[in-house]
Amino acid sequence: MPKLKKTASKEAKKTRVEAEMKKFKQGKLHSGSESGPKVKSRKQAIAIALSESGQSKKSKKSTTPKKTTPKKTTKKRTAPKKK
Repeated sequence: MPKLKKTASKEAKKTRVEAEMKKFKQGKLHSGSESGPKVKSRKQAIAIALSESGQSKKSKKSTTPKKTTPKKTTKKRTAPKKK
């Protein structure tokens, strides 16, 4: 199944997770494509389900860039000229 959009409703995301976990319980969930190895770990199945529904931990991080303040430049000091 293709991944859900980030704007999908909570209900749609919940049903996607339920569908992926049902696949795992039936022994039909594969990591990667259908030709990939079957998932045996419950934790891995949860990670795949959250990723498919767009709820993975990676997407919950704040993506706003940090505000940077301009650096203050100081005037270079030069040694007094000798006469």
